[in-house]
Amino acid sequence: MIANDLYQFVSYCKKIQPQTQQDIKQFFEGVIVFPYDNELLLQAYLFLNIKSLFPSCRELLLFEKSPIADYTDLGKCDFVYLTFQGNLFLIETKFIDTEAKGATERKRRNKHRNKVFEQVITLKSRFSEYWDLRIEQLECGVFTTDPEVDWRGNGVNVVTKSISIEHLERWRRNYKNNNYV
Repeated sequence: MIANDLYQFVSYCKKIQPQTQQDIKQFFEGVIVFPYDNELLLQAYLFLNIKSLFPSCRELLLFEKSPIADYTDLGKCDFVYLTFQGNLFLIETKFIDTEAKGATERKRRNKHRNKVFEQVITLKSRFSEYWDLRIEQLECGVFTTDPEVDWRGNGVNVVTKSISIEHLERWRRNYKNNNYV
């Protein structure tokens, strides 16, 4: 991506997602206070801890938007960050219920694990084609509540991170208490 292409993409992002980083932070802090959706709580954790999880991420450009104009049928990306190196970092999140037991739940977990990788890899390809970007300029990450995904990113060039459901809930309680949100 040359500087002009990057500028074009960042300008596009500012138009479709005009909220400031502070506005987005306030949104996610509201999720912590009223956690009605586990996936959103996981996304709040990611946003508020991005520097420790994915240190190359500098600025959130898109959240839950299609990176391909208004073609939401082609997929929405959970997070698109600009990196310090001038690349784009696509992150998909998935709350996977690791506490549920039984054969059906094991199958469901495996399906979710596979799906989150498929999503981010497909988005990387579509993103590259639509915006005419070199694949090397697009980095990918997956963030879940399932440590089983940690090794799955190795062969497909996807950075994986996870947090246990117990740790996520403890963080939520502590954040709420310590930050008076």
